[in-house]
Amino acid sequence: MDIYEVVITVREVLGDREPSCGYKPGDSWRVVGNETVNDFCGWAFNAIFPFITPLRFGGDLPWEEDEDTALVCCPDPHNPVVFELRRVRE
Repeated sequence: MDIYEVVITVREVLGDREPSCGYKPGDSWRVVGNETVNDFCGWAFNAIFPFITPLRFGGDLPWEEDEDTALVCCPDPHNPVVFELRRVRE
């Protein structure tokens, strides 16, 4: 079974304050093989997990325009962070 690399990038921070995790647009992480992301916000990873799993293992997200990309928002009620998840096919 192929396991794809997924790049997580902060696209946007909503709200009027810095999020508690301190993330800023452009911050990025790589998920390679069976690794997990160290020092990543638990709330954000919990929101990302259902989307990153199919991307890592070749699954589909049929509601997304690009089969290799998903947009996910963390549940921070004051300053939500929008993440782009991108599957790397090389």
